[in-house]
Amino acid sequence: MKIAIAQINPIIGDLSGNAQKMLEMAQQAVAKGARLLLTPELSLCGYPPRDLLLNPSFLEAMTVTLHQLAQDLPANLAVLVGTVDANHQAYTTGGKPLFNSIALLENGKVKEYFHKRLLPTYDVFDEQRYFEAGQQSNHFVLDNLKIGVTICEDLWNDEEFWGKRSYIVNPIADLTTLGVEFIVNLSASPYTVGKPSFREAMLKHIAVRFQQPVIYTNQVGGNDDLLFDGSSFALNRQGEVMCRAKSFTTDLITVEFDETKRDFTLNSVAPVYELEEEEIWHALVLGVKDYAQKCGFSKVVLGLSGGIDSALVATIASAALGKENVLGVLMPSPYSSEHSISDAVALADNLGIKTQILPIGELMQSFDNSLAGLFAGTEFGLAEENIQSRIRGNLLMAIANKFGYLLLSTGNKSEMAVGYCTLYGDMNGGLAVIADVPKTRVYSLCKWLNSHSPLIPENILIKAPSAELKPGQVDQDSLPPYEILDNILQRLIHDHQSVRQIVAAGHDQTVVDKVIQMLARAEFKRRQAPPGLKITDRAFGTGWRMPIASNWNAIKSNYQKIESGHDD
Repeated sequence: MKIAIAQINPIIGDLSGNAQKMLEMAQQAVAKGARLLLTPELSLCGYPPRDLLLNPSFLEAMTVTLHQLAQDLPANLAVLVGTVDANHQAYTTGGKPLFNSIALLENGKVKEYFHKRLLPTYDVFDEQRYFEAGQQSNHFVLDNLKIGVTICEDLWNDEEFWGKRSYIVNPIADLTTLGVEFIVNLSASPYTVGKPSFREAMLKHIAVRFQQPVIYTNQVGGNDDLLFDGSSFALNRQGEVMCRAKSFTTDLITVEFDETKRDFTLNSVAPVYELEEEEIWHALVLGVKDYAQKCGFSKVVLGLSGGIDSALVATIASAALGKENVLGVLMPSPYSSEHSISDAVALADNLGIKTQILPIGELMQSFDNSLAGLFAGTEFGLAEENIQSRIRGNLLMAIANKFGYLLLSTGNKSEMAVGYCTLYGDMNGGLAVIADVPKTRVYSLCKWLNSHSPLIPENILIKAPSAELKPGQVDQDSLPPYEILDNILQRLIHDHQSVRQIVAAGHDQTVVDKVIQMLARAEFKRRQAPPGLKITDRAFGTGWRMPIASNWNAIKSNYQKIESGHDD
């Protein structure tokens, strides 16, 4: 039996469009001699549909589209399609009204539904808001082969691999006892750095432990802040990769099940990325491309400051949408250095993007005149600095509104973490491209890019970062060096370490306390930020749920109490 894996890029809510993509994949699969076609989790509506699932007319349209797709599919091809199914017992016995399901389509009919058993409720996942967990092991027989069916999270509960169980049941173990020939998993697993190789390691453990061939089918594409890498693959009983799809692009691959050997045979195996920077680059390019196109934008605009963050975002945008669709705006002030302008122009020339120079000196003077009476007797400070940023933000938004461009925000994760950014200023935008990329990673990405093609001027890489909102300003006037800051933030945000642990790692406690203060106080800014592309396991997006009204002194105090053993 030949099985085809359809790694599609759905648009959330585009039922007919997504069905058409699966139909086209089905036709290609038949041409390749496939008997079974696999599509990702919720492939009909796209993942995650979120509160679209609360709309009865949307659910009805899904049912109609699913049955129409079944009629349109080629004969003699069985297709597994991600969809939802009604929980008819919910209104009498309680529970959620829907199942996260896979439908088996064959010979013009919807033959069977299989329900997801493990529903994640962590990070960006909130499936218990909508779905009831399935209670039965899922399998079907096709051409005398018993095939096990799992959906995404159903794979992620192997106690030997994780050292613990997160759920009571292990669907893989249950299927193994039923004597299935192989297991398919239909997923919509969001990307984070290193996750493609991690998934393969996890599934290799499962394949070897249970002596069970496994096919993993994943969604690809960007949906709001979430990126999906695809990276679908199949493993034999020894945990060896028998086929692998390309990452960050639509793909159709096949693998053959040898009924004599009761295992998969080797087919096309796409290479994996050798460096994290290469993986992140392709993720961010896809994220910008899909966000723009799926939201109806063809062109983008961004501010070019001559700094490294805007340089990276401009390079990503050019790769995602084409240089002819990117406008860089230079907005020098009296505090801007000469090299800021020359570096920004040099970058634009290297990329081949259009630029516009809009000096803001006169606008700054107009604000000063308007506020002179109210600000009389006070010293120049943050309020005046932020006016410059907000002037720039207004100009960029005016351009975006006038010409229908998508404004890209250029702030990095380090700045977002500690609030080193201006609301209604440099935070303006429809998409924050590198909001989950720490400053140190920004530098490593730019150096990796330049090792292949020297697009980013060397002076941008070597000069001290500065917002240039007052004479002689550099970032380190207000922040620790980024190598120190990013390491502290990694320990706080990702590793959930205590103050004692961070100080024991070599950091000054005064600096750690300051970072905790800045992190907590900046929550109100992050809540108003544009969506940011997620590349880490702890991003400031839909998976970040922190209070705005909190007391950083109490937070710090609680850290100290826990460390000293006090709980009063």
